[in-house]
Amino acid sequence: MEDKQSYLDKLSLQLQKWDDELDALKIKADSAKAEAKVELQEQITELREKKAAAQTKLKALQEAGDEAWDEIKAGAEKSWTEIRGAFDRAFSKFKKD
Repeated sequence: MEDKQSYLDKLSLQLQKWDDELDALKIKADSAKAEAKVELQEQITELREKKAAAQTKLKALQEAGDEAWDEIKAGAEKSWTEIRGAFDRAFSKFKKD
């Protein structure tokens, strides 16, 4: 079983990776045609909101005491899975373009 600090470090690294992916999408949006650009910008906005929610979950995890850790971790894992799915869908869609 992963200890608390290792788990938090892993989530922090994932947030950084999502920052990098958002930067890559922004570059793609900047060079896209008008219709694709609007769609990319909307997707970037949505992903930034989801990433902000993930950062909030990470902060809650960092502040959680041992008693609440398992419950908060379970909620964070669910959120992380949803966010990862949103990033994966966005990238698979726009890699085709």
